Amino acid sequence: MLADALLLQLGYNATLVTLGAALLGVASGVAGTFLFLRKRALVSDAISHATLPGVGLAFIVMVSLGGDGRWLPGLLLGAGASAALGLLCVQWLSARTRLGEDAAIGAVLSVFFGIGIVILTVIQTMNSGRQAGLEGFLLGSTAGMLRSDAILLAVSAAVVLVLVLALRRPLELAAFDPGYAQATGWTLGRIDLAMMGIVLVVTVVGLKVVGLILIVALLIVPAVTARFWTDRAGHVVLIAGLVGGVSGYVGAATSAVAPALPTGPIVVLVGFSLFLVSLLLSPGRGVLASVLVHRRYQRRVHMRQGLLALAQGQPIFEALTRRLMTREGLILPDGVATVQGQAAASKALLDETRWSIVRADHSFAAAATRYDGLTPIEDILTPDQLSDVDGKIAAPMVVT
Repeated sequence: MLADALLLQLGYNATLVTLGAALLGVASGVAGTFLFLRKRALVSDAISHATLPGVGLAFIVMVSLGGDGRWLPGLLLGAGASAALGLLCVQWLSARTRLGEDAAIGAVLSVFFGIGIVILTVIQTMNSGRQAGLEGFLLGSTAGMLRSDAILLAVSAAVVLVLVLALRRPLELAAFDPGYAQATGWTLGRIDLAMMGIVLVVTVVGLKVVGLILIVALLIVPAVTARFWTDRAGHVVLIAGLVGGVSGYVGAATSAVAPALPTGPIVVLVGFSLFLVSLLLSPGRGVLASVLVHRRYQRRVHMRQGLLALAQGQPIFEALTRRLMTREGLILPDGVATVQGQAAASKALLDETRWSIVRADHSFAAAATRYDGLTPIEDILTPDQLSDVDGKIAAPMVVT
């Protein structure tokens, strides 16, 4: 059954919802990347929680006008207006009071969310308007999504994606070098406002899929996941979009198979699974790679200390050092140096002497900063510099 959902074999509506959720995931991952790089991830939390009062008020207004209170465009419009108001409150509190941005975000999201819960409670006491299903905006729900809703979701996500790609250059400048962005004529406030506007749109259109509580995860988790795999901003954007798209696609497909499960948590759990894989297995920053790098470094340190001890005629007591040097054929099991070990020990002692001269000579100041005791000196100094250093080792001391 799940295979049919992943292969888009569950019908036209399920296919449309799955593709719409995937496109939303791509847009969320791409937009959230700049929010993450700008170190303003919590702003998305305030925006998402601030949408709840707008959803409730939009429902009440549409019902009072005799319409269907659950008309999705109207609910999204109310959510957008409320979220914009919440964003303005955060900016005003940060700029005009002594509150930090984190405190302003905490105040706004808690107050707006509390107001929203009160409004939803009032709606539940109403006798008209078909209020059932509004709680789906908390955790997301695609079971009752219509074809028009899915098209609106897909179009909105596509527009957001186009806007992000069009504004990629100033967004990157604001994230990495705000001073340079201002010096080249960009207004930092406008760039931040554009970024928040894009995040606001993504948050609003994502309410139906993942809900206002978990939309933050769809914005931030793909960007954090992508950061494990690359150092280049452009590649982070691409990978984050891919991770978000896969999360939305697989999560929506799974929700179509098990409609009793809320869509939002499934999408987020898929994204978290990809994050966990990246955390463990990414070649640059993953846990496994870090462990391997640490073990290689540890072995190099033990080998270096063992060779220096061997050159100075000192016994080697460390079990790991003895095991590594025995494996490399540098010493015998009883600790006696082999011919290869004697040569390596002499070379290690010579390099240590060379480095002591380099660190004491101001003309080698640049090279001395690269000394770590493990990097071969031939990789840092040129042959002419090595000859100069070796000449100072062999030069006789003149007594005056």
